[in-house]
Amino acid sequence: MFFLIILLPFLGFLCGILFGRYIGKFIIFITILNVFLSCYYSLLLLFINYKLNGFILLPLSPWITCDELEVSWELLGDNLTFFMCFVVTFISLLVHIYSCDYMDNDPHLIRFLSYLSLFTFFMLILITAANFIQMFVGWEGVGLSSYLLINFWFTRIQANKAAIKAMLFNRIADMFMLLGLFAIYYTFETFDYIIIFAIAPDLFGAYVNPVVNLDFICIFLFLGAMGKSAQLGFHNWLPDAMEGPTPVSALIHAATMVTAGVFLLIRCSHIFIYSTVALDFISIVGALTAFFGATTGLFFHDLKRVIAFSTCSQLGYMVLACGLGRFNIAFFHLVTHAFFKALLFLTAGAIIHSMFDEQDIRKMGGTIKYLPITYVCFLIGSLNLIGFPFLSGFYSKDILLELVFISYSNVSFFCYFFGLLSIFFTSAYSTRILILIFLTKPNFNRQFTKNIVESPSYIKVSLITLSFVSIIAGWFLSDCFCGLGSNFFGTAICFDFDNYNVSDIEFLPFFIKCLPLFVTFLGMYCSFINYFFKKHFYFFLFLERYRFKKFFLFYKFLLKKWYSDRFVNEFFGISFLKFCKTYAYISLDRGLLEKTGPTFFSKFIVSWKKFRSYIFFF
Repeated sequence: MFFLIILLPFLGFLCGILFGRYIGKFIIFITILNVFLSCYYSLLLLFINYKLNGFILLPLSPWITCDELEVSWELLGDNLTFFMCFVVTFISLLVHIYSCDYMDNDPHLIRFLSYLSLFTFFMLILITAANFIQMFVGWEGVGLSSYLLINFWFTRIQANKAAIKAMLFNRIADMFMLLGLFAIYYTFETFDYIIIFAIAPDLFGAYVNPVVNLDFICIFLFLGAMGKSAQLGFHNWLPDAMEGPTPVSALIHAATMVTAGVFLLIRCSHIFIYSTVALDFISIVGALTAFFGATTGLFFHDLKRVIAFSTCSQLGYMVLACGLGRFNIAFFHLVTHAFFKALLFLTAGAIIHSMFDEQDIRKMGGTIKYLPITYVCFLIGSLNLIGFPFLSGFYSKDILLELVFISYSNVSFFCYFFGLLSIFFTSAYSTRILILIFLTKPNFNRQFTKNIVESPSYIKVSLITLSFVSIIAGWFLSDCFCGLGSNFFGTAICFDFDNYNVSDIEFLPFFIKCLPLFVTFLGMYCSFINYFFKKHFYFFLFLERYRFKKFFLFYKFLLKKWYSDRFVNEFFGISFLKFCKTYAYISLDRGLLEKTGPTFFSKFIVSWKKFRSYIFFF
């Protein structure tokens, strides 16, 4: 049964690729059935293993045997694994169902569903791996699948550029990941999770060698995870990945590629918990990423890109929780975020589908009359994102910030400050897009009103299901994941019990407990004032832009994504090209190789012939 969870999506991929042209649209039923069965088996094994509170190690076959290196195909199953498998397969199932209507008119629907199944398969390989090499296979497979799906409409130049950009940034991060894996083998002489996690406490503080230690391993593993989870510095590919179809965006941003890095940190908590240097670095990067994503989405006009930057921000929160050693809270936020982010992206796709592929929110407005079900689903997703009380996002984000406040580490108050600022900007831009799409006066062509209709039935099924799950997931899972005395994760996650102060949050001052909620409502209030009541505020600023130069510098700074693309292009791209031209081309190709290679020998032969003819002449 455990092996079938992984095998079934791969069989759906093979059926679609090999026999799709012969079976036709019946392949839709096959792929959906395979993912459904995989989801069912994941949930069944989760219930069974939850009662046993143990883990399963399923050996499949030997793989690599070279001297002392032995790597096998093995599946590691515990509550962390099975719950993550359920989240991935559940969202993948809804995305498959959603795609049947959304991509119905696309001639390559079968290829699209096959790629979705392949994406799910590689993510399951990553989750269930029992060693780092097998995990790296799933890691690279997820990157390959994302390239195929982002570049699904391969005739579009922007889709080609976005796919290459995603692949390039992830290859750079994977180089650091490989360095971390080499350091792991150099230190532990194995890649197996169980052996490494058992030895790690004995190496804490011990002198292993002057170069490789736990800090080195943890930092390079995190640098590898930064690429997949789009942390600050490796985030540039994430907004451009919106060039793919909307179901792809939902699958990438909710449950697969971007959560792979966070899942790696949680899985390797037995190593990270002993490296304070790496944890402080992770906390700072997570807090800055959350702040970057929240501020950048403030003035963007592309609906899907705004939601993409919200993903970047929420991933920062998860990484921040990992950096403070609260891996269970990070997983809690990962799960709740997966549900409401999938809901947001699929609802955005329904809006774009109904608006005839229009993504600019300035050209929408007043659609609440025509899309009431879509409005309710988008409202639930947005309220989850901003952390509105008693929804899933509220439970995970609230306890995360409270634990950040009471951590009393070197960086906790720095992270808490940026976390609060991120909440303000997140609530501001979430309310902004809600107002501009649904609540303001219509800004689209009058002809659109005759043809705007609600989405087809399969799309509604996916949206309503995710809406219901997004409402109850936080309340249902809060005590299970982070309740005092809960043993849900067992040995899957390592806790630092010397600093495990979850009970302290019950004694926080009332003002501190209500501060995130107050900041949330303040951001909503500011958006309502600027975009609903004083609609011409920004138009007035534009007319008086010479008097408000500082505001427009700030506006341009955020609209250009902190000039991150320009920084990468000029500081790394152009510098690398100049280096290649100066040293590789001029000094090496045109210099050393020509002076000592074929050009040298040809000139020598010509000179020798001339010299010999000169001697014979005399």
